[in-house]
Amino acid sequence: MIASLTRGRVFYGWIVVLVAFITFLTTAGVRSTPGVLIVPLEREFGWDRATVSLAAAISLLMYGICGPFAAAVVDRVGVRRVMVGAMLLVAVAAGLSTLVREPWQLYLLWGVGVGLGTGGTATSLGAIIANRWFTQRRGLVMGVLTASTATGQLLFLPLLASIAVTVGWRGSVILIAGVMSMVVPLVWLCVRNSPADVGLRPLGAEESLPITPLALIKGNPFSRALGALGEAIRQRDFWLLAGSFFVCGASTNGLVGTHLIPASVDHGMAEVTAAGLLAAMGVFNLFGTTLSGWLTDRYDSRRLLTLYYGGRGLSLLLLPYAMNQGNFPLLVFVVFYGLDWIATVPPTVRLAADRFGRERVGMMYGWIMVSHQIGSAAIAYGAGVWRTWFGDYQGAFLTSGLLCLVAAGLVIRVGQATPRPTPSPAPGATVPSPAS
Repeated sequence: MIASLTRGRVFYGWIVVLVAFITFLTTAGVRSTPGVLIVPLEREFGWDRATVSLAAAISLLMYGICGPFAAAVVDRVGVRRVMVGAMLLVAVAAGLSTLVREPWQLYLLWGVGVGLGTGGTATSLGAIIANRWFTQRRGLVMGVLTASTATGQLLFLPLLASIAVTVGWRGSVILIAGVMSMVVPLVWLCVRNSPADVGLRPLGAEESLPITPLALIKGNPFSRALGALGEAIRQRDFWLLAGSFFVCGASTNGLVGTHLIPASVDHGMAEVTAAGLLAAMGVFNLFGTTLSGWLTDRYDSRRLLTLYYGGRGLSLLLLPYAMNQGNFPLLVFVVFYGLDWIATVPPTVRLAADRFGRERVGMMYGWIMVSHQIGSAAIAYGAGVWRTWFGDYQGAFLTSGLLCLVAAGLVIRVGQATPRPTPSPAPGATVPSPAS
C-alpha cells in the first residue's frame, strides 16, 4: 500500500498528516474529558471543586513536561513507536480510572498516567512532522494538526456529556479508552519517521538534494532534552515565547477547557448544553486555527500573535458579563473565542523553528509547551480553588484576560536584538559633534 502511494500523485506526507490528525483528535477528546467529569465526580464522591480540579491540573502539567522528552525519544526510536506507546498508556490509565475510590487514585491514573500519555502525542510531535515532511506549507500543516483539538472537542464533548448524564461518567471514560486502542493499529501501519523512509524528499525541497535516511540519534534522550533546555534558557527569545505560551495555557485548556462547563452549570445551564457550547467553540476553532496556519506562511508571526492574544484577552474580560446576560452574549463569546482558541500555535511553532532551527524545533517547542502546560495547570487548580472559596469564577476569568493583554506585548518583541548601551566617554575626551 505504501509503495503504491509513493508512486502515485499523493505525497505520502499528507497520509502521515492525516493519521497524525486522527491521533491528535482522539487525544484531544481525552484531554477535554475532565470538563465533563468534574460535576459527576463531585456528586458521586462528595469531593469539592478544588479536589477534582487538582487531577486535571496534574494531567495538564504532565502533558507539558512530557513534550520535550518525547521529542528527544523520537530522535532515538522514531515517531511511530513513541505515538503507539503513548496511546497505549492513555488507554490503560483511562480504563483503570473507572475503578477509583480515592482522590489519590484519580491523581495517579488520570493526572500522571493520562497526562504523560497525552504528552507523548502533544503538538511537539506535530511540529516534528510538519518540519520533517514539508519545506513548503509548514504553517498550513501545523494549523491543520493543531485544529485536530477543535475537531476532537466537536466529536467527543457532546457525546461524552450525554453518556455521563445517561449512563454515568465511567461510560464516557470507557469510550475514550476504547477509541484510543482502536487508533493504535492505524498509526503502526501508516506513520513513518521521515520522507526518506519511503524514498521521498520533503515537500518543496530542491530536487538536487539527495534522499538521505534520517539517522536515529544515539545517546540518552533525557540528557539531550535537558541540554536543549540549558541552551534555551540563555536566550531572550525563548523566555518571550515561553512567557506568552504560559498565558496561552492559562487562558485556554486550563481555564475554558476545564471550567467552562461547570461555570455554565453554576449559571443554570444543563451539562449537555454547556458541553455543546464548548464543542461549538471547536467548530470555529477548526476554521480559525487552519486559517492561522495559512496566515503564518504569509505574514509576520509576531503581529499575528499580538492580534490573537489581544483579542482573546478582551473576550475573557467580557465573559463574566456575557454569562450574566443570557444566551446571546455567551454565543458571541463562543464564536469569537473559538476562532482564536489555539490559533497561537502555528505562529509560535514558526518563530521557534526560525529562532532555534528546524532540526531541533521539536525539543525547543516542547520546552515552550512546558510553560504552556504550567500555565494550564496553575489556572485549572487556581480557578477550582477560587470557585470553592468565593462561589464563582469571575476572578479567574478577569485575571486570565489581563494576562493575555500582557502576552500581546511580549510576543511583538521576539527577534528584536537587545540594544547595547552606549559607552560613556572617558574623562577629558572630546565628544564628536553630529556633523563629524
